[in-house]
Amino acid sequence: MEGWVLENKTLIFGKDDCPYTSDARSDYKRRNIPFDYINVVREEGALEKMLKYSGGKRSVPVIVEEGKVTIGFGGS
Repeated sequence: MEGWVLENKTLIFGKDDCPYTSDARSDYKRRNIPFDYINVVREEGALEKMLKYSGGKRSVPVIVEEGKVTIGFGGS
């Protein structure tokens, strides 16, 4: 879990079957922004970590970028 927090690295917490998570991942790839994808269903402790960032909100994706937390994804 501690390996997820990397300086200058974006974290995207989400689920594989969530279209908003998929859109966020595709958008960051398209814009060549490096990120770590954390699957909150499959990775042990990931949901708890995401909930700390999101203030307890269970919506995905949760995107952590340069200390800023965004819940959900609407495109750019």
